[in-house]
Amino acid sequence: MTQEPILTARGLVKRYGRVTALDQADFDLYPGEILAVIGDNGAGKSSLIKAISGAVIPDEGEIRLDGNPVQFRSPIEARKAGIETVYQNLALSPALSIADNMFLGRELRKSGVMGSLFRKLDRPAMEKIARDKLSELGLMTIQNINQAVETLSGGQRQGVAVARAAAFGSKVIILDEPTAALGVKESRKVLELILDVRSRGLPIVLISHNMPHVFEVADRIHVHRLGKRLCVINPKDYTMSDAVAFMTGARPAPEVERAA
Repeated sequence: MTQEPILTARGLVKRYGRVTALDQADFDLYPGEILAVIGDNGAGKSSLIKAISGAVIPDEGEIRLDGNPVQFRSPIEARKAGIETVYQNLALSPALSIADNMFLGRELRKSGVMGSLFRKLDRPAMEKIARDKLSELGLMTIQNINQAVETLSGGQRQGVAVARAAAFGSKVIILDEPTAALGVKESRKVLELILDVRSRGLPIVLISHNMPHVFEVADRIHVHRLGKRLCVINPKDYTMSDAVAFMTGARPAPEVERAA
């Protein structure tokens, strides 16, 4: 690729006592791509994603965003830098409305003294932005922006979480197993949503165990094994069986695609 990566990691190390979760791990995400991250259980995928999203602090190594070194000490710092993560548990508040969930932790206050002194929320503005964002992503099958998230289906909840990330993630969106708990029809909608977000120019990191989904939407596949990046493959050049064989160590990583 001729363009520069938007997000890179070099030599990341993370130890938990005697266990090394990340062992000199590298990572590259290019602008406007969907990069799938796959690996067996215990390969260190979660630790890699947590390091990139500020949820854990690596013991060694460097992360760069837009070419500049960054050190995230919390997910809030990563979020401020433009990296939004949608975790498997969605981190939505079921009893709150869709609009409230979209702005959870970054509520808009009314202008002037009502907002600054009385800390009054600007509900109409939040509802409008939430409605616009959901409409943009084709999610306005959700009738009422004020309905509680617990009344939504699994696919709709995932949609709200992705829409929230797309609304605020200015540079990178990380999706952790977005279709894991969904049926076939709802998974299809979420995959379409992922492609839609990518078409808006936002690069996506997709962590998934679902190989058909990975091969359907990913531009490149990062294979993680034994705490480090084993290789990066193009899904057009390899089969799902190949990917699983690299991931489990049944086959050596392809030399041509071995990450430098």
